[in-house]
Amino acid sequence: MQFGEGPFLRKTHEIIFEADTRAGKLFDVVLLILILLSVVIVMIESVPYYHENYWDVLLALEWIFTIIFSIEYVLRIISSKRPIGYMLSFYGIIDLLSILPAYLSFFFAGTHYLLTIRALRLMRIFRIFKLVHFIRESDNLFLALVRSRMKIIVFLIFIMIVVVFLGSVMYLIEGTQDSGFTSIPRSVYWAIVTLTTVGYGDIAPVSPIGQTVAAIIMILGYSVIAVPTGIIGAELIQGSRKMDNISTQVCPYCSAEGIPRGANYCHNCGKVFED
Repeated sequence: MQFGEGPFLRKTHEIIFEADTRAGKLFDVVLLILILLSVVIVMIESVPYYHENYWDVLLALEWIFTIIFSIEYVLRIISSKRPIGYMLSFYGIIDLLSILPAYLSFFFAGTHYLLTIRALRLMRIFRIFKLVHFIRESDNLFLALVRSRMKIIVFLIFIMIVVVFLGSVMYLIEGTQDSGFTSIPRSVYWAIVTLTTVGYGDIAPVSPIGQTVAAIIMILGYSVIAVPTGIIGAELIQGSRKMDNISTQVCPYCSAEGIPRGANYCHNCGKVFED
């Protein structure tokens, strides 16, 4: 069988991957409603009252949604000219993860609650209703994160070194006190919680020196928020680009989205589109 070949599979690809046609938009709107309902069902099932009294009904509905999404996933695979390209794409992975927990529940109890990951599929609403501004901004944010990844990694390594050092210092200062600093790893945990301004309060210094060091760490904590924000913000400013000609067309070869209108080839894989 040739994937993505033949009138039926080409029409199927147009309907389930794109939203420029009436059939495509209707399919995606119905799909979004089903996704939303399935997430609500999983959430309701976790409530003890409904779990005890309506478990059979909720389980049946959950499996109806799972079967529908499984059929949809198979159709997406066979209608793509390069199935691996779709399966390894962002939405391809999300589509798989949205049905996998249901089947894993046969082997691992409780994994079906992870089906709430289906909520990520609601991101398709930006494409369906042609909210181009949101698509452009989300794409710019993703590119900014990719471009700034090395700077962020270096920053995180530096922060880890700092918290290990500060945790060791606090263990030296507070280790003899009855304040919860019973080991260096536990002190490092406290340093991370304090530096990130979370502050659970389960461990707290009691000595004047320890409290002074804690105050310094709290002040340093603001830089933990400011530095990554500044790094990504700078990349967003430098990497802003115009995408006003974006469409809902999806590459049938690699499943890349956001193909410009009238494009003859894919900007991601370079494949030439057939007429």
